[in-house]
Amino acid sequence: MGHLRQEVEPGEAGLDRKALDRLDGHFAGLVDEGRLPGCLVALARHGRVAHLTTYGLRDREAGLPVEDDTLWRIYSMTKPVTTVAALMLLDEGCLRLDDPVADFVPSFADMRVYVDGSGPGTRTRPARQPVLLRHLLTHTAGLTFGFYHAHPVDALYRDAGLTPSVPPGADLAETVDVYAGLPLQFEPGTGWNYSVATNVVGRVVEVVSGVGLDTFLAERIFRPLGMTDTGFQVTDEQSGRLAQLYGEDADGGITPVPGLPLHGRPRFLSGSGGLVATAYDYHRFMEMLRRRGELDGVRLLAPGTVDLMVSNHLPGNADRRTFGAPVHQEPGNAGLGFGLGVSVVVDPGITRSPSSEGAFGWSGVATTTFWVDPRRDLTVQFLSQVRPAGSNPVFPELKRLVHEAVLD
Repeated sequence: MGHLRQEVEPGEAGLDRKALDRLDGHFAGLVDEGRLPGCLVALARHGRVAHLTTYGLRDREAGLPVEDDTLWRIYSMTKPVTTVAALMLLDEGCLRLDDPVADFVPSFADMRVYVDGSGPGTRTRPARQPVLLRHLLTHTAGLTFGFYHAHPVDALYRDAGLTPSVPPGADLAETVDVYAGLPLQFEPGTGWNYSVATNVVGRVVEVVSGVGLDTFLAERIFRPLGMTDTGFQVTDEQSGRLAQLYGEDADGGITPVPGLPLHGRPRFLSGSGGLVATAYDYHRFMEMLRRRGELDGVRLLAPGTVDLMVSNHLPGNADRRTFGAPVHQEPGNAGLGFGLGVSVVVDPGITRSPSSEGAFGWSGVATTTFWVDPRRDLTVQFLSQVRPAGSNPVFPELKRLVHEAVLD
């Protein structure tokens, strides 16, 4: 078990203590108002943690506090980890970005694309090009989520039992085959739609490596980086440190809600959102990316591969608002492109929150987020455990407050 510790005073790292006090006060207020159960926020500069705050409770009903070793469901912050797994196989010559996914998952051959209609009246046509690995990693494959209500294909996902992205009782291989049996929203490579694609990436990792996704991540990423608490399940020893998951209720408060089953190896290994982790563990992962693939003498990726991962891959350096499917054409996506498994800032001047060009990261649905800012040599993570009913107001405020705290 690792413990995240503050390693340097904020002023030594170019951070304004008064601004950090405002940051802490803002989120303490959200906890005190009952909008968050508790939270952890950590900022590191030049590889050293310069600000670490825990506040509130990891389990309100049991009265258990947030601690530095609390375990959190990180949901979609799993995606960059699965992406790194695929890129490790790319570095080893086992994959190429332009490999057709059907080479590894045969059900992805002969994909069809939505034309018009809905339900049983849906009309499709053959895709003009195959779904490639790069399409999965950039969310440009034309896949979607069943919980969207923006396109007729979203409804087809729900009809197929994919409201939670996995059919009841299915494993990863079976689930990916269900995805392949549904039409794509658009021709691969012609739009951006955040989707189930990273689950397919996880399946490709399994097929190429010959081991389960959990085994690959544990042996090739977690163990080498010292991420001893990260995985798809919690042990009896760990279970007391697991934060309770909450959801927003109709009155603006929060109430306990069920999460993914974590006791015992899950049948479905979600490369999109199945991991739990501590702040220490995810700090190790962020540091590996900040250092372009290496940490404490362990190299997972070539420096150029990390550079490729954190570069915008949308055509013409477009952002997600202009290149995205209609559901993503919202102000919050302005100035944000997409790399391989991570968001990338391409135009700080039009982003919703203060940002640096080239900063990259991603968030989880239960109010967890991280980013790495290479220009400022800064890493940030924020961990809480609430599934919001709508768009999450926490993240823009976090970015604004962190921006105010950086002096150089």
